[in-house]
Amino acid sequence: MSPADTLLPAADAPSARTRQARDSAAVARDSHAAPGRARRGPFRPDIWLNTRQRNATRLRVFYFRGLDIAGLIAATAVGVAQVSGGAFLSARLTDAIPLILGGLAVLGLLRSLGLYRFDKSHGLLSHLASVAAVVACGVAATFATGLILHGEAAPWAEYGRWSLGLLCLMLALHAVWSLLVGDWRRKGALTPNIAVVGATRHAERLIREALQRRDLNVLGVFDDRLARSPDAVEGVPVLGEANALLNHRLTPYIDQIVLAIDPKAEARVRDLTARLNALPIRLTLLIDPKTAEQRNAALEKLAQSPMAPLEGPVDPERRAFNKRLQDMVLASVGLILLSPLLLLIGLLVRLDSPGPAMFRQRRHGFNQEEIVVWKFRTMRHADADATASRQVTADDDRITRIGRFLRATSLDELPQLLNVLRGEMSLVGPRPHAIGMKTGEIESARLVADYAHRHRIKPGMTGWAAVKGSRGPMHTAPDVRRRVQLDIDYIEHQSFWLDLWIIAVTIPVLLGDRKSVR
Repeated sequence: MSPADTLLPAADAPSARTRQARDSAAVARDSHAAPGRARRGPFRPDIWLNTRQRNATRLRVFYFRGLDIAGLIAATAVGVAQVSGGAFLSARLTDAIPLILGGLAVLGLLRSLGLYRFDKSHGLLSHLASVAAVVACGVAATFATGLILHGEAAPWAEYGRWSLGLLCLMLALHAVWSLLVGDWRRKGALTPNIAVVGATRHAERLIREALQRRDLNVLGVFDDRLARSPDAVEGVPVLGEANALLNHRLTPYIDQIVLAIDPKAEARVRDLTARLNALPIRLTLLIDPKTAEQRNAALEKLAQSPMAPLEGPVDPERRAFNKRLQDMVLASVGLILLSPLLLLIGLLVRLDSPGPAMFRQRRHGFNQEEIVVWKFRTMRHADADATASRQVTADDDRITRIGRFLRATSLDELPQLLNVLRGEMSLVGPRPHAIGMKTGEIESARLVADYAHRHRIKPGMTGWAAVKGSRGPMHTAPDVRRRVQLDIDYIEHQSFWLDLWIIAVTIPVLLGDRKSVR
């Protein structure tokens, strides 16, 4: 659980919209840029969304398919009712089979042909023509099955009405989907953001051709040789040395880091790779292409950001969607069922000691994003510790009477259900650590090279480390290393069923542990 509390009145907390506007303005100003250097480049998005927010936009394709399925079920139910004379529940199986097979054929073809990718190379009319062809195949399957089952006595008129209704419905839905996706692409919500390391001729060529394509954003250039690097490369500002990426304002907005340096400089490549691998961001070495075709293929690989495909048993987008759906359902139910308990705890905190019932603390989120985590106050109001520079110990004199009980039972964490619903946290994941948290006299993040890898997934209210005994404050370097290793193990094996198991065992594990300081 959290090592320290930051006490702030709930009324002072900015809204999500206010925080996003403030953060976007801060990124746009780019205060980390060196004085006198160019601060704005040609790739600035219309709307600043960090990686977590853009991932959430990409996952909306699953809602698209869900609505397609619901619409097709409704259309098929109406068609079956018409075939059976208006009585759906009394319809014979032979009446329903042709329409059901036709509907399944439409859904299967939409997925297998990649029409939920909303490929940016295909326009609206091309996409709708593909959808119409898929519906035609489904209609053909319906008529063929009807002929086999009923012969010439098949209800052709009802099949025709169902086919026309299904065609209009699918075209209308996919027209809306395509327009939405196009709008998100124009605003940059689906455009990959990259940072380039190396103010080299490779970087110049990459940026020049990216400007022509406009299907990826180059947010900035970083180079260790600032003394001889320009202020900008093809209009993209040089924002600092490579190490600046480790804590730059732009880092939460970057999807990929591209090393645009000569691959023959092996020592430099190894050095930069070792340093930047500490970030939870994919690292790519750009091999200088010799021909226009090779350069186009390299850029296509960087810019390839289709809407999530819906096939494949281990598709990461599908897994992310399942995790988000799990979070929203369980967190919503939890808030409704626990609302009386939340109100009671808030009242007890206020009666126990002066100060607000809630507090907030800045912590690390997905991809180095800074998030504000909510908890019930467990410390005296005057003993705030925003950076967790002093971690909690047994018999800590800062903890209130009710606070000690809340920490022992982890009830102080319940307000984080709001963070889960807002998409900043998950029910299961690495516990979010306070920014600047220290272990002894050293910042915890500096004790383990892979520390930032725990930010490759959203933080959680509980997690693998928590149920394996690594919870509460970390007083030594081995404590930090064990926590990080458990978090990385979870990230590598995360699944829907593992999350359910961790949620199920969290309460008995925590309540059965009387030794851990929380």
